Amino acid sequence: MKLSTKGRYAVMAMADLARNVDAGAVSLAEIAERQSISLNYLVQLFNKLRKAGLVVSARGPGGGYRLAAPIGEVRISDIMFAVEEPFRTTRCHGRPGKGCLCGERCMTHDLWDALGAHIAAFLSAVTLADVIDGDPHAFVAPGLGCRDVLSARSHLIELEAAEA
Repeated sequence: MKLSTKGRYAVMAMADLARNVDAGAVSLAEIAERQSISLNYLVQLFNKLRKAGLVVSARGPGGGYRLAAPIGEVRISDIMFAVEEPFRTTRCHGRPGKGCLCGERCMTHDLWDALGAHIAAFLSAVTLADVIDGDPHAFVAPGLGCRDVLSARSHLIELEAAEA
């Protein structure tokens, strides 16, 4: 599963906004320049973030955007779900008979459903403060240790090397 640019860019822009929170309102043009993201794209994303109550805007001279809550309360899941469709890891999207085989759950349904739950739990556990602080322990999914994450990363690197 790949994350779209909407989610990635929204998190990047919100992290930029969080890092510059002491500067007052931050213009989207400043974020666009620092993060190399199209200003028009940021306008679309921030409209969704504003509607979700994650940012507040001020017009006029000195205007721009501010976080609507302290950085330690803004969860990455809130940002992602404000700009993206919900993560769907099963074909049936949790609705029996919709996409699974012959109206039955496919053999791997529980596997993909559990993956979706892990993704949601991970994104809900990480805040903008964690991203800004750069604490690698904040990026370990609940129930996993750092050793588990390093082992999984090593395995993925081996798989990618085998494909090359």
